[in-house]
Formats: sequence, C-alpha cells, structure tokens
Amino acid sequence: MKVLLAGATGYLGSHIAKAMLNKKMDFKAIARNPQKLIAMGIPKEQIIEAQLTDRASLKGICSGFDAVISTVGITRQKDGLSYMDVDYQANKNLLEEALESKVQKFVYVSVLHGAALQHLQICAAKERFVTELKASGMPYSIVRPSGFFSDITEFYEMAKKGRAFLFGDGQVKVNPIHGADLALVCLDALHEPNTSIDVGGPEVLTHQAIAEAAFNSLDRKAKITYIPNWLRKIILRISSLFLPKAQFGPLEFFLHVMAMDMYAPAYGQHTIRGYFNELKQTEKTRHR
Repeated sequence: MKVLLAGATGYLGSHIAKAMLNKKMDFKAIARNPQKLIAMGIPKEQIIEAQLTDRASLKGICSGFDAVISTVGITRQKDGLSYMDVDYQANKNLLEEALESKVQKFVYVSVLHGAALQHLQICAAKERFVTELKASGMPYSIVRPSGFFSDITEFYEMAKKGRAFLFGDGQVKVNPIHGADLALVCLDALHEPNTSIDVGGPEVLTHQAIAEAAFNSLDRKAKITYIPNWLRKIILRISSLFLPKAQFGPLEFFLHVMAMDMYAPAYGQHTIRGYFNELKQTEKTRHR
C-alpha cells in the first residue's frame, strides 16, 4: 500500500511519518516547508512540496497512491487563515484530488465528541469535512483522539512556574494519547472498513492528578489554584465579544474542553508521568 501523508510537520503527523519510516512503508509526505521533514529524517525523494489551501497547486498530487492520511488542521489561526480555510477547505481539496485519482482509503483525524461540539469554530470546520468525506463515497476511517500529550505540556509548564491553575474542582477526567501510540492507531485504520474510532491513552486521570504528576516529575510540592466555573464562563463570554475571531477560536475550544470529560477507549503504552519525565530529561540535555 502506497500512502500519502498530509500534515506531516505537526505533532501527530510527525509521529505517523516516523512510524511509517520504522515500518519501511511506501509513503510520501506533503509539506509547505520540506526542510522540517528532512530534519526529521525523511528522504527528500519522499517529500512533496505543496500548499493544501491552493487547490490548483494540488493537481495530480494523489496519483499513484492507494491511501491518504490527513492530520491537517490548525491549533492557532495564523497567516490570515481560518479553521474553515484549513480544517475544512484544505482537507476538501485533498479529498477531491483523492477521488479523481481513485484512491482507495482516506483516514482523517478529527476530535473526540466533535459532532457534539460543532458550536465551536474548530469543530464546526472539522465536522463539516467529516460530513463531506462520508458522503463522497470514498472508503474512510475517522480517528477521534481524546487529546494529545502535547496538549498537557501546559501542566508541566505551570508546575515549572510553581503553581497550576485548574477550572472547577480539578476532577474533570481525561486520557490524552501520545503521538507515537496514536500514529499506530492511524496506520491500523488504513485497513479498517468505514468506521469512526474513538481513542485515548492508557490512563484516565483527573486534571488534578495530571497537575500533581507534573509537580512530582520536578520534585516539587503541588500548588494548585482552582478557578470557579462561573469565572470561566465570564471569560468565555467577554472574550467572544472583544477578541478577534482568529484569537478567540483557540481560546473558545480550550475553555470548553477544560471543563468537560474527554476520555475514550484506552490504547497505547505511553504514560503521562513518563511523558513529563521525558520533558524533564529533554530540558536537561538541552542545557548541557
């Protein structure tokens, strides 16, 4: 199976690229900046330089491929692009090319509970594409992670500064998944029939437990401040009125999911405590 990977320079995409390299799979990766992929160890001949938001530049990009995996999306709106420009339209451009080239499988990474969160800008864009993918006739798999390990880096950063801030009573439950584990889920999804896969990491923990693990990894006593949910709602309301749409989008998503359980069927081997220890070790290596 020859696979085309879109979104290879992002957190998850980079892990998928590494997994395919390790498995010696036949693949190519799309990037606006090939140097990022070359630095990851991807041979230049396996890189396609393209801009997914420009449909005209994608002509024939899927030719010769059996499957497409897309992790394309933006966590912070930049370059004047919106969620609809990237999470929806860029993926739609790629899907249209895949259909023209008679690709046999399209794996797309969305978000857990995305259908129920379509009132949020980012989820509205992602789910609009999911709807088009399902209606296209293209065999598909929708992967819905509960969250990435990269999302919980902020807990570690707060612990480094000496105090963590949590919404409510800190008892919201989550099980984010490491990119290396999720990459294997995405590769397995290449062989699944039309399906939607909810997936999380091996540990379901509260926000408080994650914060405590971050402090513990730094050998520090946990100091946690709890922010009332009514204040979170006020921040959300005021931000919607005064922040530019591009700035409000990421904050809107963050303020919603930080107040709701986000856990899914468990998968993988990487633990949150292990991830924090990795961050600590990386910092030590960097400062040598």
